[in-house]
Amino acid sequence: MSPLLNKLRSDSAVAVVTKEDMEAFFATEFPQTSLEIVNFDKDGITIRQQTDDSNLRPGGTISGPTMMALADCAIYVAVLRRIGLVALAVTTNFNINFLKKPQAGKDLLAHCHLLKLGKSLAIGEVSIYSAGSEELVAHAVGTYSIPPNKS
Repeated sequence: MSPLLNKLRSDSAVAVVTKEDMEAFFATEFPQTSLEIVNFDKDGITIRQQTDDSNLRPGGTISGPTMMALADCAIYVAVLRRIGLVALAVTTNFNINFLKKPQAGKDLLAHCHLLKLGKSLAIGEVSIYSAGSEELVAHAVGTYSIPPNKS
């Protein structure tokens, strides 16, 4: 098991995982992703999804599945930032509302803050924007199951 996965959990608002640890974790566990961690602090996280033609749907807009994956990933990063690199934290519920057509040719930014962090569940709220715009294109709320701490 990777030494990064041995980080301890914490109930405090202080991150137990650094931005560098998170980037190394994603490079190892999810090398297929093109996500960039933009902001990583006590108020939440912001990640950027680089987009290209493979993310488009008919009509020239970024596809719903691309935005759903981005929101889910943002919640995952926010949860792991607080509990440690627990790879088996998993999505148990997810809801997204598509509010506005995102701009094609623009990356997406997702900001997530946790609404609740308990021992077994975490709930995160995500706002998604086209890069360079302040208009919300999607809003999501998701719940993650946190595996028991075996310490």
